This record gives sequence, C-alpha cells and structure tokens, in this order.
Amino acid sequence: MTSEIIYRTGALIIDPQPNMASLVGAMLRSIGRRDICEAFDAKAARLELARRDFELIIIDEALPGTDAVELVRSLRRDRDSRNRLTPVIMMAAAPGAARIAAARDAGVTEFLRKPFAANHLKSRLDTIAASPRPFIEAAAYAGPDRRRRTVAIDADRRGG
Repeated sequence: MTSEIIYRTGALIIDPQPNMASLVGAMLRSIGRRDICEAFDAKAARLELARRDFELIIIDEALPGTDAVELVRSLRRDRDSRNRLTPVIMMAAAPGAARIAAARDAGVTEFLRKPFAANHLKSRLDTIAASPRPFIEAAAYAGPDRRRRTVAIDADRRGG
C-alpha cells in the first residue's frame, strides 16, 4: 500500500467532538491529505463506511452509544464491508494497557495517544504505507496481522 493511494481515496475521521475531528482533519491536510470526511457518531460512521471506500479510518475510542472497539470488530468481521481491510488508527486520551490490547485484538492497525501532533499522525501513516500487514482471518480474530517483528528461531529452540 502506498501513501499515494491514501491521498486519492480519502480518510474518515470518527470522533464525537466536532472540534477534535476538525483538528485531526487539519493535521491530515497539513501533511497533504485532501479528501477527508467526518462522522460524529457510530450511525453516521456506518453510513459513510457503507457509502464509499476509504483508505484510512481514524476513530476516537470514546465513541458514545457504541463502543469504538466493537465498531472496529464488526467492521473487520463483515465480509460484505467495502472498508473491511482499511487501516484503522484509534486515538484515545488516556488508554490503559487493557484498552490498547482490546483495540489491537479487535483489528485496529495503529494507536495514537492524545494529545498528538501532525508528525505523530504522519509517522503512523508512514508505518502503514511502508509496512503493510496482511489481513488475517481466524475463528477469534479478523484484522491486520498483529505480529510486528520477525524473530529468528534456531533449531535448538524449535525442539528439532
């Protein structure tokens, strides 16, 4: 996946606070993104996700009414969703380790702690573009491969 594709097909920002969605949109524009949509609740997000393809989804973990982690999980599980494979960046103000793990286990691609600057967002986009992870589908998980590094295992450690 190249960043040029991200430029052409747009980003969806899902945040209950219009001012925060606007700020994230401004950050995206400052690093060259132009096609940006905003949704302020899960219902509007689902409508946008069904309406068109996105190359990036940025979602706030504190989405009222519907748990953002569950929204991502349902997106990843829905075989008919046109945005099932789209990278998802979740942002949160004060996430605990359990919340970050739950987001990862739901299929979130990257995580950003608030507050963050445009260069932090760009770093996540660069990581997504430079190291696309294959989509994994298993009984208990659907989403990007959660493994981030390759570890060489010698024959002694393998037991053979």
